[in-house]
Amino acid sequence: MPDELAGAHALVGDMVGDQAGAWDASGRLPLDLLRDLGTRGLLCAEVPASYGGRGASSRDNGEFTAHVGGLCSSLRSIMTSQGMAAWTLQRLGDGDQRSAYLPRLTGGELAAVGFSEPGAGSDLSAIATRVRGDGESIVLDGEKVWVTGAYYADLLIVFARDGRNTEDAGASGATDDADDVVAVVVPAKSAGVTIERVAEPLGCRAAGHANLRFDGVRLPSSAVLSGTGLSLLVTTALSYGRISVAWGCVGILRACLRAAVAHAKTREQFGKPLAQHQLVAGHLADLLVAEQNAARACEHASELWQRRSPELVTATVLAKHVSAGNAARGAATAVQVLASAGASDGTAVARAYRDAKLMEIIEGSNEICRLLLAEHAVATVS
Repeated sequence: MPDELAGAHALVGDMVGDQAGAWDASGRLPLDLLRDLGTRGLLCAEVPASYGGRGASSRDNGEFTAHVGGLCSSLRSIMTSQGMAAWTLQRLGDGDQRSAYLPRLTGGELAAVGFSEPGAGSDLSAIATRVRGDGESIVLDGEKVWVTGAYYADLLIVFARDGRNTEDAGASGATDDADDVVAVVVPAKSAGVTIERVAEPLGCRAAGHANLRFDGVRLPSSAVLSGTGLSLLVTTALSYGRISVAWGCVGILRACLRAAVAHAKTREQFGKPLAQHQLVAGHLADLLVAEQNAARACEHASELWQRRSPELVTATVLAKHVSAGNAARGAATAVQVLASAGASDGTAVARAYRDAKLMEIIEGSNEICRLLLAEHAVATVS
């Protein structure tokens, strides 16, 4: 284990212990746990040490993310949100903005990133949330839905149409120009911000999913990050989110594999352990193959990420698609192997079954990933 994350796996393992099921049932993560991990630089470990982070590589942070994902997908979801926020600030903020915000994210404050809206999910070009200028200030209006971690967040990074230089962009403030999208840093307790928890989400129940409303939220102009354009903004934050989710799914698969193997080795039917029944053994083999395939896809994506390769965007889509699909199928297989022992809602594999399904939807649905990969194939394969 590299020095940047030395001891982190054991530390988080001790902190989580056997509490993940209770957190999932209550729909809450302990806020003091999140702030403690944040202060240790473990919620966004790739942030450079100069800003209070660990300066971890994508591969090392990915393996750490997989470890946390195998313990508690809700906690891993907070890591993904914090990392997306930090990466967005690193890539799109100017020097003053990085210095102002990044130490807060490595000092115990929590952040969430808002993309989707009631009318803009997979099609983010339909974003209607708008920021406009008003003297030395800006004003933000609009809505965001299913923002992971927003319930706990101190800062919200919100993607919005830039109306500061347009006199009249219509009643909604939206235009068709993909270059007019900006990211705005919004303190969660600002006047005009409403945060409503998503009631009873299918998976990652303790991850603080929330819907947001912004009604005339007034902020200093410095709250708008300097980088602009939908393509840059989305590929920056979404690429980080995709690789983080992908590594988290590797953790889900490893947890399911451990649970299924442990059960199959000790549960006897017809005079021998389940693992010695060929059909059950086939399930275990499928789980191992799924975990290995997902891990290799993530390792490849992290290698390209570290090199800042032009291929990293496609690699993160591929890793997310392979890992999420394998995790959903793998969790279903684990439930099948454990049968009634895994069919209760409080068991780890039942929780994985719900959490993994959500991973096939967030940060680019299976269908969107397939479309992006098909476009890549058409453009590059001859």
